[in-house]
Amino acid sequence: MQTIDPIILQKANTWLNGNYDADIKKEIQKLIDSQSYTELTDSFYRDLEFGTGGLRGTMGPGSNRINKYTIGAATQGLCNHLKKTYPGQKVKVAIAHDSRNNSDLFARITAEVFSANDIYVYFFKELRPTPELSFAIRHLGCKSGVMLTASHNPKEYNGYKAYGADGGQFVSPEDKAVMDEVAAIASVDDINFNRVESNIELIGEEIDKLYLDKITALSVSKDAIKRQKDLKIVYSPIHGTGITLVPQALKQFGFENVILVDEQSKPDGNFPTVVYPNPEEKEALTLALKKASELDADLVLATDPDADRVGIAVKNTENEFILLNGNQTGAMLINYLLTAWQESGKLTGKEYIVKTIVTTNLIEEIAKAKNVKFYNTLTGFKYIGELMTQFEGKQTFIGGGEESYGYLIGELVRDKDAVISSAFIAEMTAFYKDKGSSLFEALIDTYVQYGFYKEKLISLTKKGKTGAEEIKEMMEKFRTNPPVSLGGSKVITLKDYEKGIETDLVSNKTTPLALPKSDVLQFITADGSIVSARPSGTEPKIKFYCSVNGKLANKEAYYETDKKLDLKVASVMQDLGV
Repeated sequence: MQTIDPIILQKANTWLNGNYDADIKKEIQKLIDSQSYTELTDSFYRDLEFGTGGLRGTMGPGSNRINKYTIGAATQGLCNHLKKTYPGQKVKVAIAHDSRNNSDLFARITAEVFSANDIYVYFFKELRPTPELSFAIRHLGCKSGVMLTASHNPKEYNGYKAYGADGGQFVSPEDKAVMDEVAAIASVDDINFNRVESNIELIGEEIDKLYLDKITALSVSKDAIKRQKDLKIVYSPIHGTGITLVPQALKQFGFENVILVDEQSKPDGNFPTVVYPNPEEKEALTLALKKASELDADLVLATDPDADRVGIAVKNTENEFILLNGNQTGAMLINYLLTAWQESGKLTGKEYIVKTIVTTNLIEEIAKAKNVKFYNTLTGFKYIGELMTQFEGKQTFIGGGEESYGYLIGELVRDKDAVISSAFIAEMTAFYKDKGSSLFEALIDTYVQYGFYKEKLISLTKKGKTGAEEIKEMMEKFRTNPPVSLGGSKVITLKDYEKGIETDLVSNKTTPLALPKSDVLQFITADGSIVSARPSGTEPKIKFYCSVNGKLANKEAYYETDKKLDLKVASVMQDLGV
C-alpha cells in the first residue's frame, strides 16, 4: 500500500489551512482523498525554485507548481528587491504574456502585486512576444520586467521570466539577490495582492510601431529585397505570439508574398495541431512543410509560443524541404551578416559576434576568417545580453545566437528575438537568391570554405524528485570518470565549468576557465570532436551536445561527407553511453 511522507502531508495541510482560495484547497484535498500520493509528493516535495531565469513548471496546486501563489511570491520577492535596490525612486516595470493557458491570468496577478507595492506597471493589454518586452523595458526606462511564458514547453507548463533594467534576464550578482528575496517570502500572508489601478498603464500598438520601425532600420540588403520581394515565405506562429509581429516585420522589410499557415495562426494555449509547440521538432512544422511543398515556397519559418525562437526549412538540391538545425541557421546568419556588412563597407574593426559554449565552432571559424571579434558565453541568452550591455557604446554587436534556435541581430533588445531573426532569415534568403543561390547551396558553400561541422543534441528526460537525483548522479559519474576516447579519438581535454578548471588529460596540467561557474562538462578529443553535458535549467532533462567536423572537398562530396559525419556522431554518443 502506498503511503505519504508526513512532511509532504504537513506542507499540503499548510495550504489547506492557510489563506489560499477555495478552488486550490479543493484540488489539494482531492489528491489526498484519492491517495494520488505521487502527484501530491511532486506538488509539495520542494518549493518551486526561483532560478536565475525565474520560474518554470507544470500548472497546478502546491509549492512546486505554477499557480497564483507561486507567481505572487516570486513577484513579491522581486518587488522587495527593487525597493531595496532603488530606494526613494519611482520604480517602473513592464509585463507581457504569451498564448499559454492562464498566461493572461498570471500576468494580471503579477501586475496586481507590483501595483500593490507602489511599483508602476506598463502592462501589454494583449499577448506579445518575449523580445518586445525586452525592448519595452529599455525604451520605457523600466528597472525590471516580467514575461509570463514557458517558451516551447508542453501545454501543461507555464513560467515567469524576470528581467533587469538593461532588458536582459538577471545575471550575477543581481540574480542571486532576487532569488534570496523570493526565498524569504515565508508565507502567503507576505504577499500583497491588493491591486492599485492608478499604478497600471496599458500599452500595445505604440510600442509595436516603434519596435518594428527600429527593426526595419537594421536591414542591410534592401536592394536585394526589392529585387526578390516576391520571395515565397510560408510562416507559422504555432498558435503563439509571433502572429502579432512577424508578418508585419516581413512586410515592412519589403516581402510581399508571405503565406500564413491558417490552422496554426490563431493563438491557443492547447496547441491543438502539434504535440509540442517547439520549432526544433519536425512534427511541429508538418502543416507548414505541407503548405510549402504545395506552393513551392522558398522558405519556411516557424516561431515558438513566445516568439523568441525560430525554426526554418529550405529546399535541398533534390528539391525536398529539409529543416536546418539551430547550429546551421545560426552559422548561416552570422556568415550572411558579416558578408553583407563587409560588402557594404560597414566593418570598422569595432564589431563583434557572440555564441554560447555549446553552439557550433563553425561560427568562430567564420568570424576569424573575416577578422571580426567573437566571444563565447555560458549557455543561456542572458549571458549574451550581459556581454552586450558591458560593451554598449564601446563595440558594435552585429549578431549572435545559440544552438537552441535563438538568435539576435542588432542591439535593440537583450534576449533572443524571433521577430528580428525571421526578418533577417528572409533577408538572407533574398540576398543569396539575388546571387543565384539557394540558402541550402549557400550552406554547402560555407562548409567547403570553413569546414563541415555536424552537431547533434540528445536530451534525456528525468522527471520528478528521483529524476533530479538521477541527473545529479550522471553528472558526478562523468566528472569523476571522464571517457578515455570518443568516436575512436582520445579525449585530451576536460573542461569542468562547475569547478572552473580546464584539464589537459595528456599532461594533467590545469588552467582556470574564464567563464562563471555552471554545471557543464566538456570533453574535447584529439580530432576536434566536442561533447558537452549539462542539466537543463528549465526542464527535467540532461542534455548532451555532440559536435564533430571534417573537410568538405567540394559541393559534390556533400552527401557522402554528411553520412560519414553522421556515423562519427553515432560512434561518439555510443562511446559516451547515452
